[in-house]
Amino acid sequence: MSPAVVRTPLQLYRYLLRCCKLLPTAAMQKHYQHAIRQSYNSHADEDDAERIQMIIQRAISDADWILNKYTKKK
Repeated sequence: MSPAVVRTPLQLYRYLLRCCKLLPTAAMQKHYQHAIRQSYNSHADEDDAERIQMIIQRAISDADWILNKYTKKK
C-alpha cells in the first residue's frame, strides 16, 4: 500500500507497521512498533476528520524520514 491510499487511522496503522519491517534491526523494529501502537491508542478517541487527516499526513512524513535516516547509512 502506498501512502497515497492511506485514508483511515486503521490503514495508517497497518501502513506504519509494514514500514517497520523495512528497518535494519529487530530492536529498531520493536521500538517503532511500540511507538506506533502507543500513538494509535492515544489518538483513538479523535473524531475531527480534518485533525485525523493532519495526523495521517504527519505520521507518513515522519515514517518516510525515519526510513530514509536508517536506510541511507549503507
